[in-house]
Amino acid sequence: MINVIPSEARASFDRGWLRGSHSFSFGEYQDAENTAFGPMRVANDDVIAPGRGFGAHPHSDMEIVSIVLNGKLRHEDNLGNVAVTSFGGIQRMSAGSGMIHTEHNASDTEEVRLLQLWFMPTTRGLQPSYETTSFDPAALTGALLPVVSPEGGPRVASIHQDMTIYLSRLTKGEAITYKQDEGRRQYIFVIEGKLGLNGEHDLTAGDTARVEQTQVTELQAGEDAFFMLIDLP
Repeated sequence: MINVIPSEARASFDRGWLRGSHSFSFGEYQDAENTAFGPMRVANDDVIAPGRGFGAHPHSDMEIVSIVLNGKLRHEDNLGNVAVTSFGGIQRMSAGSGMIHTEHNASDTEEVRLLQLWFMPTTRGLQPSYETTSFDPAALTGALLPVVSPEGGPRVASIHQDMTIYLSRLTKGEAITYKQDEGRRQYIFVIEGKLGLNGEHDLTAGDTARVEQTQVTELQAGEDAFFMLIDLP
């Protein structure tokens, strides 16, 4: 079963310094029928104006992943971590028993665009932690590149949940197949271009697909495409 949510169906907003869209209930957008997909709770596509950002605020019992698509994102937290991430970088924060952080656009001249993804952890009350990793953008071409996984790795962020985040770039006409175990889900988000799913659905930039009860997914680029696929329980 593939449920496609077009970009225009997401909850979009523009506050001047911050604009973007929410794929699940978040902040002022609340929909009791759209609060989660498996352990996934938040999928925000945000653009932050130069020099602006989010002041100090707390989180707990949530795995938070930030994927910077362009610009520079600065993170600082009460554990003493300070980092600036650009494209090719991943930030993972395990809020656990409680953590306070800030997020700001590190540039005074350029916007920063990021995907912020929240997931419930497998265990509550974990020791808070923070991690940054980087992947090779060239390795995205023609492949599903894991950038977050439970095990982590030299260029893969670790996460306290049975899930993997992949990024990929396909050239027009190029196809790739993803197979997963029975009983698992996929969340697909098209960042750029056009992507076909199983010869039945055509997605464009900003569209998402929630895939269930489908063990084989065929992904084909209708034009050059950049997308994210998340394998979830």
